[in-house]
Order: sequence, then C-alpha cells, then structure tokens
Amino acid sequence: MCLYAEKPYKLHFVCTACRVAFKRHPEAVGHRCPRCSEPMRCAGHDFAAPRRRDVKAWTVVAAVLDAGLRYEGRGSCGCAREPEFRPRTRAQVRARRIVATRTGTSLAETLGRVDPHTPV
Repeated sequence: MCLYAEKPYKLHFVCTACRVAFKRHPEAVGHRCPRCSEPMRCAGHDFAAPRRRDVKAWTVVAAVLDAGLRYEGRGSCGCAREPEFRPRTRAQVRARRIVATRTGTSLAETLGRVDPHTPV
C-alpha cells in the first residue's frame, strides 16, 4: 500500500533557532518562521520534534539538518524501505564527526550510519 502516493501529505518544517516545528504543504517559495521570520528548513515526512526546552536534542536536529539530511523513513510512495538511522544524542553526533574527519568521508554519510566505524 502506497501511503504517500494517495494524497499530498504535509512535510515537517523546522526553525532550529526558535526550536519550533510545523507541518506544512511544500511550496516553491518556502516557509518562514512565525516567531523570527527566518526561513524554515524541511525536516521530512517522519520528523518527531523534541520538546522546546530540550536544547541538547535540538542541537542534534540542527547538526543533522546542517549536514543536508532529512528525517525520511520511507520512499516517496510510503513503502519500499525501512526508516533510516539518525543520531538522537550529542554523543552520537560527536562520535560520527570524529570518524568523518579521521576517515575523510562526508559528515552526512557518517551521520546516516548506525555504526560509524563500519564502511558503506
């Protein structure tokens, strides 16, 4: 059953500076944060926003989005693959940054791995 192909689902848009997330339909012009008027970044279909007061978790979200990754769990139609790994703690992000600098791989590639030491 194709979940995302049946109708247009909303995507999660995030402002990491204000620590807010909203579900909006994708538009060509982009969305602005209602609190600070800065452009919001698309976090994907399957993003689960942490609480606003959880600053540590929002720094992890910012690191993942800065690397160019999104929280997409499935294919464009909603089936086809399992959810991808994304780090949840700052220690996981720190370990993957160290591995990325030592091995010379991109940060986005190592942030998407369950174990940062295993090659692709």
